[in-house]
Amino acid sequence: MRFNVFKNTVLLFVLVFISCGSGNKSEDQRPKTEESKDYAQTSNKEEILKQVPDDKRIIVGANQTEAYLPLLKGKRVGIVANQTSVVFKGISKKAKSTSYTHLVDSLVALKIDIKKVFSPEHGFRGTADAGEVVKDGMDKKTGLPIVSLYGKNKKPSPEQLKDLDIVVFDIQDVGARFYTYISSLHYVMEACAEANIPVLILDRPNPNGHYMDGPILEKEHKSFVGMHPIPVVHGMTIGEYAQMINGEKWLENGVQSTITVIAMKNYTHETVYDLPINPSPNLPNAKSINLYPSLCFFEGTNVSAGRGTDKQFQIFGSPFLDTTMFPYTYTFTPQPNAGSKHPKHENKVCYGMDLSTSTYLSRLDLNYLIEAYQATENKETFFNDFFTKLAGTRELQKQIESKHTAYEIKKTWVRGLATYDTMRQPYLLYK
Repeated sequence: MRFNVFKNTVLLFVLVFISCGSGNKSEDQRPKTEESKDYAQTSNKEEILKQVPDDKRIIVGANQTEAYLPLLKGKRVGIVANQTSVVFKGISKKAKSTSYTHLVDSLVALKIDIKKVFSPEHGFRGTADAGEVVKDGMDKKTGLPIVSLYGKNKKPSPEQLKDLDIVVFDIQDVGARFYTYISSLHYVMEACAEANIPVLILDRPNPNGHYMDGPILEKEHKSFVGMHPIPVVHGMTIGEYAQMINGEKWLENGVQSTITVIAMKNYTHETVYDLPINPSPNLPNAKSINLYPSLCFFEGTNVSAGRGTDKQFQIFGSPFLDTTMFPYTYTFTPQPNAGSKHPKHENKVCYGMDLSTSTYLSRLDLNYLIEAYQATENKETFFNDFFTKLAGTRELQKQIESKHTAYEIKKTWVRGLATYDTMRQPYLLYK
């Protein structure tokens, strides 16, 4: 259930605690799509410009070329992009897959003057591990220079922007505060505002946009995994979020970025959307994306969330769980893989739970975290310093250590969620 418009705090309180009821959808009810293996190759202008038929499928901002090409022609363009920044060409019934052309390749073919690509966490082609330093480089396919926005250089410098007239931002988000693409959005908007460069945002669906949940970030715990006073699950698209960054004057010194949002067609916050392209190496499917807001808290503990397996953010476990207390017998052994070169508890047997067939969530589920804490023998080693950054508050750790139930903890979020929902309403593009 999504928290959309609340009449008052009492109604919000009720919604928080019924959110796991009849409004939940079973994973089996969700429409499925498969990721195309390779970028489609085309240099045919008419084929690139052909729009996805308006047959109630979502039309993302990148597909509305007629809306944004006039804003780019004759301009020196920079693009903030990764592997999800694509123009969809349609669904092949025979291949049962979605074909697409990368936005950069599309614009190059359309003779738009692309000067450089800015790449966020995980890199331009999306292959870097979480937290891995992404270096500047050059795209082998187009020869364009790539400027990393992850590591020491999270904000474009004046030097990096001086040869640009406009910057395009097109990144697929997953709707969680600690997913760093919204932090990159903040810094891009801030740098462009200071340089008097407009930002064009091509909007995409939020696969967790059907609800809001979690504690509100406290300003003293601001970091790259949480920059703004919002809940863990914020319930907004990138385009909506950009409008809120501007409207709430969150950029340094209250500057405001000149932004244009190319809104989607046929999308609402209730629209179920399975991403056809993995947004990052450790979110391989719809289930991992749906569980991510709940399981990412384990990144701030001694429990693995499945990195180093083929079920990232669909399982959790630890060598330190007391199996006589923990009611689950699932085991896994993290090994280095494409998404994690050095996973937590590498080569050690972890005891935990497999959630890969669990019910589709419309809420943040704290029970996994609470149960794992209670079953950990040495509780002093359970949390690490990163947990507070993820939670955005010290209170959540204290509540879990004090043996509060999930119900009791979520009760303390009600007022903050109501205030946040009121704040976000003016910026919503979709109902």
